[in-house]
Amino acid sequence: MQPRLVINFVLFQIGWFACVIGAVKQMPWLGVAVVIAIIIWHLTQAKQAKKELQLLFITLVIGGTFDQIMLNHELISYQAHGWSNSIVPVWILALWAEFVTVLNVSLRWMKELKTPVRWLVSVLFGAIGGPLAYIGAEKLGAVTLNNLPISYIALGVGWAILTPLLLKLSEKLDGFK
Repeated sequence: MQPRLVINFVLFQIGWFACVIGAVKQMPWLGVAVVIAIIIWHLTQAKQAKKELQLLFITLVIGGTFDQIMLNHELISYQAHGWSNSIVPVWILALWAEFVTVLNVSLRWMKELKTPVRWLVSVLFGAIGGPLAYIGAEKLGAVTLNNLPISYIALGVGWAILTPLLLKLSEKLDGFK
């Protein structure tokens, strides 16, 4: 396994835990600071940082909108927003920004699969992995999934759509090619 993949995966986990634990401890900006450092490192590793930044901003809009919809429909409640409780928390936005760091590195293998298999794998990866991340955050106390099982279904469907979409965007905006 390439050192870049291991470092990318480990940094992603550090960022995820910093955001989630920061929210639990009512320090939402802690995770944001850690993620900013990870993103800076990521951009220094990219051959074309501008493409990675474009992907980051698009992902922030898409992911932030998804979580805002979940919040507006009271399917999820968040700890420590960092600003208004009616707006998706700053640390969730940081997690969306951090997700970009794995699309063209740790998750590149998914983009290299043959087309029908790629879409099936990315849909399943999103449908299972997305909700598991929220369940993990809930177990740690950073979020509450309301209105079960509808919250699980909404997360699964949302991530089943978002994962292949973001992987497709990352093909066009691949700063590591």
